[in-house]
Amino acid sequence: MTISLNGQWLLACIQRPAIQDLHIDLPGDVHSALYAAEEIPDPYWATNEKKVQWVGECDWIVSRHFELTAEQLTCNAMDLVLNQLDTVAEIRINGHTVADFTNMFMRHKVDVLSCLQVGTNRIEIVLHRADLEAKSRADKLPFPVPWAEGNNQIPFMNTLRKPQFHSGWDWSICLSVLGVYGDIVLQPIEHVRISHLATKQKWHQQECELAVTLHYEVVSEKGLANASVTFDGQTFCLTLDREATKASVIFRIDNPRHWWPAGYGKQRLYKLALEADGVAITKQIGLRKLELVTEDDDHGQSMVVMVNDVPISARGANWIPLDAMPARMSEQRYRSLLTDAAAANMNMLRVWGGGMYEKDIFYNICDELGLLVWQDLMFANALYPSTPDFIAEVEQEVEYQVRRLKDHPSLALWCGDNEVLGAINRDPESRQYREKHLLNYDRLNRTLAEVVEREDPSRRFWASSPCNGELDIIDTWHHDPLRGDMHCWDVWDSGKEFDTYLQVTPRFCSEFGFQSWPSLPTVKSFLPEQDWNISSPSFENHQKSSHGNSVITEMFTRYFRFPNGFVNMLYLSQVQQALAVKTAAEYWRTQKTINRGMLFWQLNDCWPVSSWSSLEYSGRWKQLHYHARRFFAPQIATFTRDQQGLKLHLVNDGRKNTELKGEVVWQSWEGEILYREPISQYLEADSTKVVWEWLNEDLDGHEQDGFFHVHLHSGQQLIENTWFPARPKYCELACPDLRFEVAEHNNDIVVMLSSSKPAFFVHLEFEGEGRFEDSSFTLVPEHQRQIKYIGSASYDEVVQGLRVYHLKQSY
Repeated sequence: MTISLNGQWLLACIQRPAIQDLHIDLPGDVHSALYAAEEIPDPYWATNEKKVQWVGECDWIVSRHFELTAEQLTCNAMDLVLNQLDTVAEIRINGHTVADFTNMFMRHKVDVLSCLQVGTNRIEIVLHRADLEAKSRADKLPFPVPWAEGNNQIPFMNTLRKPQFHSGWDWSICLSVLGVYGDIVLQPIEHVRISHLATKQKWHQQECELAVTLHYEVVSEKGLANASVTFDGQTFCLTLDREATKASVIFRIDNPRHWWPAGYGKQRLYKLALEADGVAITKQIGLRKLELVTEDDDHGQSMVVMVNDVPISARGANWIPLDAMPARMSEQRYRSLLTDAAAANMNMLRVWGGGMYEKDIFYNICDELGLLVWQDLMFANALYPSTPDFIAEVEQEVEYQVRRLKDHPSLALWCGDNEVLGAINRDPESRQYREKHLLNYDRLNRTLAEVVEREDPSRRFWASSPCNGELDIIDTWHHDPLRGDMHCWDVWDSGKEFDTYLQVTPRFCSEFGFQSWPSLPTVKSFLPEQDWNISSPSFENHQKSSHGNSVITEMFTRYFRFPNGFVNMLYLSQVQQALAVKTAAEYWRTQKTINRGMLFWQLNDCWPVSSWSSLEYSGRWKQLHYHARRFFAPQIATFTRDQQGLKLHLVNDGRKNTELKGEVVWQSWEGEILYREPISQYLEADSTKVVWEWLNEDLDGHEQDGFFHVHLHSGQQLIENTWFPARPKYCELACPDLRFEVAEHNNDIVVMLSSSKPAFFVHLEFEGEGRFEDSSFTLVPEHQRQIKYIGSASYDEVVQGLRVYHLKQSY
């Protein structure tokens, strides 16, 4: 039986003898333990980041005692297993050094039986400074390899297999955390050491064969080990051959219940259970066909994920690690964020390559919710060594991670890295010796490809993001939009207009986005009120993009009237962010025969910060997330304007035909109906079409008279959208006389909203926990709204903590 060493340990600092015998919970991290013991201030508050850097510049010892009986030590081996050990560590058992480890992305396993004793045992983990190990490795390289300077505040972290964002990023605090973030166990072994359990699906029309293979290593020459494997009501019993290293069984499933991505069908999961030599393994298996199709077509080369022979329009965002302090990565927070992604009609997340291979709970929840996973390998925005030692270490890492994750039905593809080739053109050393660094890159990337293709031939290895396809790897900024995946950063990084998104149609856009500032409740969590100013040092410390505040502020002047006061600046930044991403997403969805994927940057934050996220660190929905719920919905209505005029597009990503009924209205800022036309359209599955037009000759000169609004229903689903012919700053918006009241209705708390004149970007913000069913919408007099509050707050709390914004009141 497995012996858990999770729980309370003791923490001591080698360089600071006064810090001794502090409690630390493992899984957990040193910074969290020091904060709990009041040895450091809250790293996320104001400018405290600078005050806690000393923690990563020290060595630490975590230790504990545990008891073992004589019976427990009668096994043939006792493996100490550590998951997510960060990062440079020496392991001691009863005073004996049993292992040294330097890779956080591995499951470390070492037989410690010879060091154990009956009764009390002591285990120590010495956590060494990551920065010194990284520098030592860099000094030994045959030539300099540029690191992510500009993102990382700690040099040379590209030489160490540790999350790159721990050293800072343009959205991340710099916290060089240390600790163990996964389970710590002792695993007694009688006969065989289980390596991993793998499955493979083979489809024959309405039948699926599931091959299940147990990989193991024999550790005893005596006795036999038995295994039982159960799936879909069938059980096979096996005797494990002492001369072999694996054993397989095949299950045949007639008329299998398919697993589908969100929005395309149900997420049906089967339970697979294994028992072997005292070890129990369970997995949830989704039966589905999946492939990444890249074929030449009339527009270049496609890039589309096919599931069960159906093309999927991938809609979602990029995922970064849940928290910069790993002790705070709870299952509840994983479930909350991923559920909120699904609630915004997302069906894919990209696990970005500068973070970490996620915990099992992340992929399990993605399986349950139908969130496809684009999985980067952990390389990002820097060049990396390709020495034999580094290659060997990475090969073991990727082999382990692919074996761990490949049975998840949600996993869609493996990607070699994020923007690594862009570093070649960024750094002087690599620009000067470009050919050498290209060969260096190729050596590492080919190793990644070989391991993935060996361990998981069922999935595509995509060399890099962005990438134009096989043997057509590009640097970050030179894209061919007609093939491969694209990172579209011209609007944010180059300061171009939002309409720039309309000038390109990527086959798959795996990064695009625009920043906003956090909401007022989140700002209150890290900033004293005297620092409520975008130029205060405390606020600027929570803006890690060197030009971020300038871009947000300058873009205000292009599209909006300048906001009145700090609170409205926060509000308007989120309006602006939503408008930017909405512009791209809605247009690309009208081009669905060309574009089959869009993942905006980014879903979440790892601390309270100004960033590109749609969900704040607290889990609070930004206005962008509410808009995403609408522009990622299976059916949408959206306006575009071209040389002929204004067009209304209807888009249906679903597998079923649908009917949409309602109207399109041209309305003045005072609320007068200038024009209306009924809409009744039958929309085929996986289609888009133009259903209404307004000629330019009828619109020219009247752009500032009013706005266009579409209001449709598809069954119980409400589909709305608003289009401004002129930029909002040129529009003479009327004071809407917006009124709201909190009420209790059928055991729900609802906010009743009405206005005598149109109100735009009407946003409900609650100080406490929870969210609203909808927000950041257009409110017109003839369509009053009743918005449900979703959360655990009481009626009185919602009344007390509710604030309602709209565009007109922002200036």
